[in-house]
Amino acid sequence: MNVPAPAGGKDLRSWRIRTFARLASTSDFCRERAAAGEPDGLAVLAAEQSAGRGRDARSWQSPPGNLFLSVLLRPPIRTEAAGQYALLTGVALWEALAAFLPDPAALSLKWPNDLLLGGRKLAGILLESASAADGRLAWLVIGIGANLAAAPSVPGRATACLADAAIAPPSAEDAAHAVLARLAHWQARLEAEGFAPVRAAWLAHAHPPGASLVFHGPTGLRHGTFAGLTESGALRLATGQGTETFAAGEVLEELTDMSCFS
Repeated sequence: MNVPAPAGGKDLRSWRIRTFARLASTSDFCRERAAAGEPDGLAVLAAEQSAGRGRDARSWQSPPGNLFLSVLLRPPIRTEAAGQYALLTGVALWEALAAFLPDPAALSLKWPNDLLLGGRKLAGILLESASAADGRLAWLVIGIGANLAAAPSVPGRATACLADAAIAPPSAEDAAHAVLARLAHWQARLEAEGFAPVRAAWLAHAHPPGASLVFHGPTGLRHGTFAGLTESGALRLATGQGTETFAAGEVLEELTDMSCFS
């Protein structure tokens, strides 16, 4: 199967790809290798995981046929900029999986780390990192879980898989190679051009301006309308109190009717 080719930066040959039949967690493996001094560019793919996890230590079910991929990077950035890699990875994931679909418009990004198919969760991204003494990142592990063949149930969330789009889903290996190619492309653009192109690409595939959102942030639930992203990638939410900016938190859902909040 053909996969998108990277435009600059690493190509697939320069990723050190390690494949396993079963791991507890691809991200845990990368974290262990990071602590042991493994250099930038490790990619770890598992056919199954026994202890996969998502944001806030939520369990991530890992049935065979889905994608369980983590990468270890050592970007020369300040720790506070690490969150931009969630948006960058989301763009790479959208582009990689869109290539397998007859209708890529069915895919959309949800701030900060989810990919949706027809409004249902298809994939998630988990960032884990450590800081050096000078405030820069010592390492960054990006975990990617995507439902290719099956959509495990998640309490309180509607889920989807690529097979729901009436296609034969790609193998985990083909999907991983497509993701790594696009991830390499966007890393190269970030390094050469800064965050602006990543931000623009994310916005092109995400909530439309004015979409009604329910957001859970550090101070609890907020509801309002999507007002874009700041230049650094933080969420801007227009509420009855004005436009609020959030660098952390999670969009819980997109609503079509906000009258229940009036």
